[in-house]
Amino acid sequence: MKLIKMLPLAVLLLCNVSAYAQLFPHGEGFTRQDTLRGSITPERAWWDLQHYSLDIKVVPEQQFISGTNTITYKVTQQANRFQVDLQAPMKLEKAVQNGEELKIEHDGNAHFVTIKADQNIGESYEITLHFSGKPVVAQRPPWDGGLTWTKDSNGLPFIANANQGIGSSVWWPNKDHPSDEPDKGAIIKVEVPENLMDVSNGRLIKTERNRKAKTKTYTWEVKNPINNYGININIGDYVHFSEKYQGEKGELDMDYYVLRENLDKAKEQFKDAVRMMEAFEHWFGPYPFYEDGYKLVEVPYLGMEHQSSVTYGNKYGNGYLGRDLSGTGWGLKFDFIIIHESGHEWFANNITNKDVADMWVHEGFTAYSENLFLDYFYGKEASSEYVMGTRMAINNDRPVIGTYDVNYEGSGDMYYKGANLLHTIRQIINDDEKWREILRGLNKEFYHQTVTTKQVESYISTQAGTDLSPVFDQYLRDIRIPIFSYTIKNGTLAYRWENTVNNFNMPLKIWVNGQEKWLKPSTQWQTVKLETAEAKIIVDKNFYVAKMNVMGE
Repeated sequence: MKLIKMLPLAVLLLCNVSAYAQLFPHGEGFTRQDTLRGSITPERAWWDLQHYSLDIKVVPEQQFISGTNTITYKVTQQANRFQVDLQAPMKLEKAVQNGEELKIEHDGNAHFVTIKADQNIGESYEITLHFSGKPVVAQRPPWDGGLTWTKDSNGLPFIANANQGIGSSVWWPNKDHPSDEPDKGAIIKVEVPENLMDVSNGRLIKTERNRKAKTKTYTWEVKNPINNYGININIGDYVHFSEKYQGEKGELDMDYYVLRENLDKAKEQFKDAVRMMEAFEHWFGPYPFYEDGYKLVEVPYLGMEHQSSVTYGNKYGNGYLGRDLSGTGWGLKFDFIIIHESGHEWFANNITNKDVADMWVHEGFTAYSENLFLDYFYGKEASSEYVMGTRMAINNDRPVIGTYDVNYEGSGDMYYKGANLLHTIRQIINDDEKWREILRGLNKEFYHQTVTTKQVESYISTQAGTDLSPVFDQYLRDIRIPIFSYTIKNGTLAYRWENTVNNFNMPLKIWVNGQEKWLKPSTQWQTVKLETAEAKIIVDKNFYVAKMNVMGE
């Protein structure tokens, strides 16, 4: 079918919503720059990030940014060489501590600052980085991250960043590695022309006007830890409306910033935001950032999961730019960008991968959240049809988990193969309330933390009461789809798993002549006596597996 041929491309575009398709040009030929970016170098390891204070000026007509970032950090090991990241053509001009300019050694996108003052273990210090330049322009945002400089229909500047794949250091200097987030949040201070507004993360705490310079400065405060790529600037002729949501932790501020011309459309379309919050608090637990509120902000690209400042560009319609990526019709019941990108508040922003090789923790769970939204409002059958429909987009080209310590993600299958892995585990557990408690428990156990895949796997196995290691290995670290092979002879069913990792032993639900039966296949042949000599075998379609009658019958 035409849809089947087109869906992988459509979902490749989907993956780019969170910058997956910004593929690394070197393939697996990793460079020193990849290691400097993707590993916890000695120059990163000795200091624990506490707070960012970003103070910038944006000049739209020149596509120019200048400013400072003051980093507060705590010393955990004895050292004095400090790595910070900033990508060309942006320039790191100087680093200052205690009023004294420090020496900087430049190595591509990594910059090494030699600290002069004593750095006492357990103490906190500040360093201020001065920078400026014209950051990389995203040619097809958000697919090739950078800054977008465009205009609205009235000719006013409309500007935003989207930089998950390429990295936040594409426009401001920081510790550009996901393992360390500022424990005490951030201040984001943005000066823009006076006829525009900046919307960033957290809460607006101050607006200042400079009549002489004809600018306004907006200061936003984030109280929670925040991942670097989640920090954003959105600049335009915004209008604002809001509502209060009575959530699990009390009253939550839900704020919306849209272009003036789209206010009426937004008031209708953004009703999905409250529906999202209701469904996801049910499945995942309380929204993780009550202190910072929830915002949905219109931008000139498709969308991104910027923490407490989710960006939106889905043209005020349901589906993914009007399309249903599952091919089932269920994907047109909701605005894909509102649901998917907001789902990342739990998986990506609350629970963040320590290494981008484990990006499936962000994308697999969030792709899975789409069908849980359907489950909450339209029922279990609708959600199952949706997630199974997305299997058409799975390529099984390379493992879902990428290569560690070189800033290299796994396959784009992390989205819907990840979702179908989780849907399959739900079937194995066979207890929806327990499954819900596991999902909520993940967000409680790893609240505001960076994690590894192994931590997530271990938690799910422990709470499920069964070792799911072979299942995770099969779907995350292998590209083969398990095959349930069987044959029936003289009323005896013989069966086993094939096309699997060693020791694969996933339980499986089948129907024998319409009667439900659970099996525990392994990679060795097993047999079970059936009630009749002739039998029709149906494998539960909710399991992401194939089946084969080895006799060809």
